[in-house]
Amino acid sequence: MPAPTLTAVEMSVADAPAALQRVLDQLATIVLDKPQQLRLAVACVLAGGHLLIEDLPGVGKTTLARALATTLGLDYKRIQFTSDMLPADIIGVSIYRRDRDTFEFQPGPVFSELLLADEINRATPKAQSALLEAMQENQVSVDGSALALPRPFHVIATQNPSEQVGTFALPESQLDRFLMRIELGYPSSTAERALLAGHDSAQRLETLKPVLSASSVVALQRHVTQIHLSDSIIDYLQAIVNYTREQPNIVAGLSPRGAIAMRLAAQAMALIDGRQAVYPDDVQAVAPAILAHRLRLAETATARDAAAFASSVIEAVPIP
Repeated sequence: MPAPTLTAVEMSVADAPAALQRVLDQLATIVLDKPQQLRLAVACVLAGGHLLIEDLPGVGKTTLARALATTLGLDYKRIQFTSDMLPADIIGVSIYRRDRDTFEFQPGPVFSELLLADEINRATPKAQSALLEAMQENQVSVDGSALALPRPFHVIATQNPSEQVGTFALPESQLDRFLMRIELGYPSSTAERALLAGHDSAQRLETLKPVLSASSVVALQRHVTQIHLSDSIIDYLQAIVNYTREQPNIVAGLSPRGAIAMRLAAQAMALIDGRQAVYPDDVQAVAPAILAHRLRLAETATARDAAAFASSVIEAVPIP
């Protein structure tokens, strides 16, 4: 019999490691043999951030988003981005009610606890920008009024590689709203054999049960901010930030928002591992996913170059 869903009242720091391990165990039954990517995805939500998954079609991006929403007990909606999408398709629209002689707002899919923005770079910049306010302020502006979004509110966006036909690169301002960017990659030979042998992730998704609840996710997010950061860890974070700003091949290094994202993500990783203090290993685990989409290299550089540089940073910067 599955363990009952934990509520905010029951969720304490002591409960967190076991509950989060159950989350990871359940996700691992859907997304096979990707333990580090699953840990990063969960850490991203615990840090209160949004997640960008960039990879080829068919490697499990949408499946991960659906599994994460169900396992965390979050209300889930999905938008399939297309080139003819309008901001109203995301935010919602006001409809005139003749019987009441007034306009009534019909909320769009953005009013959910976890929104899957599938193939976000298939949409034009105008449609992409409709998510900016929601991702940063947890609200949307409609007819001159600000409407609050649910709490928690997270966007998991998937995008195809920018070299593919029919894609519009996300602007830097929107990329910076994503706390992490990860890739899933091709499955391992073991995982692919299981898929070929009939492991049906879509069918298994229908049998998933929530491990947490929305209120317990919010409680865990509060716990993340209380994870201790020693002076030496703060020195380490600052050294990484400064390193990205001093390299001649980097046009723009890590911003203050990116530095805060790395701190929160490291705290979340420590909570997953059941520790009340951040270790250098936590910073090293999250740094590449924080850095790669934020660093602006020379114009001739590719996204793969940025990812390679982000991974090299943790080797280049000594631990204090």
